[in-house]
Amino acid sequence: MHEYTSTARVWGLTCPGFPEEVSRARRWTRDILRGSPLADDAELIVSELSSNAILHTSSGTASGSFHLALAVSSQVVALSVTDAGGTGMSPKVERQGQDAEHGRGLGMVTALANRVVVHGSHGGYTVTAELFASARPSGSAW
Repeated sequence: MHEYTSTARVWGLTCPGFPEEVSRARRWTRDILRGSPLADDAELIVSELSSNAILHTSSGTASGSFHLALAVSSQVVALSVTDAGGTGMSPKVERQGQDAEHGRGLGMVTALANRVVVHGSHGGYTVTAELFASARPSGSAW
């Protein structure tokens, strides 16, 4: 492969920080990954990360927003959600009791994804979840 070309395709979507935008983010992800065996997991991950951005950061304020990025290659689907920051804490997995109504989302994301990486600071965090197509790279995207 030439050093300036890539077989990965990348999409981006910026959404206002309204709760109904989570369903839009899910539809967008599902449409891009139509036919992929990773589509269901990817849709759930985008839902959780988008909800977290709206509930726990400035993304959920009247003027807030969050950004999704989706990169697809034959080996991996990488989903990133960038929030608007405004908190002093980095996103992290929390251990919750069985009766807890919140706090399980990022734990579920880490259980579904092959790798989860958090980057950023008080000004905004990006959580990237990677889903590997298989242990061995295949010849097609799905």
